[in-house]
Amino acid sequence: MPATNERSHLTWEELTQRIIRCRRCPRLAQYIRQVASEKVRRYREQRYWGKPLPGFGDLNARLVIVGLAPAAHGGTRTGRMFTGDGAGDWLVRVLYETGFANQATSVTRDDGLVLRDAYLTASARCAPPGNRPTPEEIANCSRYLLAEQQLMTHVRVVLALGRIAFDTCLRYLYPPAKPPPIFSHDAWFNFVERPTLVASYHPSRQNTQTGRLRWDAWKAVFERIAQTLRREPAATPNPRA
Repeated sequence: MPATNERSHLTWEELTQRIIRCRRCPRLAQYIRQVASEKVRRYREQRYWGKPLPGFGDLNARLVIVGLAPAAHGGTRTGRMFTGDGAGDWLVRVLYETGFANQATSVTRDDGLVLRDAYLTASARCAPPGNRPTPEEIANCSRYLLAEQQLMTHVRVVLALGRIAFDTCLRYLYPPAKPPPIFSHDAWFNFVERPTLVASYHPSRQNTQTGRLRWDAWKAVFERIAQTLRREPAATPNPRA
C-alpha cells in the first residue's frame, strides 16, 4: 500500500519546507551530509546544498517529469533538480528546444531558468549511494510526490525518466492495471481520469554516452508531448499555488 502522505491542507511553501527538513531516511540523510562535507576536487570551493530537494518548475504545469533522485554533485550541490550535472544538461536543453524552458542550460539555482508548463520532481529527494534508493526510501518519499500531485490540478502528462521512476509512478500515482504497463522508451499509457503516463530512458551519462539514448529519440518524446498538450486547453492559475 502507498505510504501515508502529506496531502490535504498543505500549501506549496509548507510542502517545500517539509521536504527540505525531512530526515525520514537515515542512510540518505547521512550520505548527503557526507557528500556536502567531503565534496569533490572540482567543486571544493563551492558550498553544497546538502539537503533534500523540493520540486522545481511551473506550479500550474500540465507536464510533470519524474526523475530518479538528485545527483550527488548535481542537485545535492546546487540545490535544484536536474541542475549542474549531465542529466540536467540533456533535460533542460530539450525542454528549451521544445518550448518548456526559457533557456538551454541549468547550472545554478539562481541562473534565471524558468520552466513553462513543466514541473520537475523525483522518486527520491536525496542522492542515494550508487544511485539506488531502497524501496523503503522511495516509499518514504512517495508522500511528497503524492502531495505535489494533490496541489497540481492541471496535470495531463506524467513523464517517468527511467524504470525506477516509472515503477514509482505506477505504484503511488496510478491504479493497478492488467496487464501491468511495461517500461520501454517512448511508451505511452492512458488511464481513466488520470494523466497519461509516458516512459523514457533516463538521460544519465550511462545512457547518453553509450548511445542507448540518442538525442533524436530523446527529443522525439518531448515533441510528441508538446504536440499533445497543444491540443489541450490552456491551464488557468491554481489558486493554491
